[in-house]
Amino acid sequence: MRKWLLVCALIVSGAAWAVEPMHGQFLPDDKDALRSGELLEQQLLQVTHYHVATSIQRPSDVQPIPITAHTQLLLKGQPLNRGASVMQVRISFDGEGKSLKKPAFNAATRTLSLQYPASQYAVLLDLLRHERLYVQFIRYANGHIWADLHTGMVKAR
Repeated sequence: MRKWLLVCALIVSGAAWAVEPMHGQFLPDDKDALRSGELLEQQLLQVTHYHVATSIQRPSDVQPIPITAHTQLLLKGQPLNRGASVMQVRISFDGEGKSLKKPAFNAATRTLSLQYPASQYAVLLDLLRHERLYVQFIRYANGHIWADLHTGMVKAR
């Protein structure tokens, strides 16, 4: 009977461990218990390549003629966790950072779309140039979505 209880306890603890997201140690404290729901999806990518595109456009058929500028980072890499299919991350920047769109994963194109305030551009570029970088997207059953770019554990110099 004791062995049976031990086996059941191991199965239950193993099941609880299996729902923890890979790289969960890099998530900040969940003070508002937003990540308390069941983990539905995690996409974890190790960045191997990136490129920057900046553009300006002026549509000629609109009056007055608006001119808009866009900066975008495209990250490519390899998925790291079981079930992940993400192959690229498209990061766009909002000038004011007041109306950011929620992170979204498109399974058909295997692309994660993120939007950051323009003030974060230099930070992200510095991380890309100097550290091994990971991108994760997590979706919970309660509707909470989490996305981040993070380094692994880095030794202080």
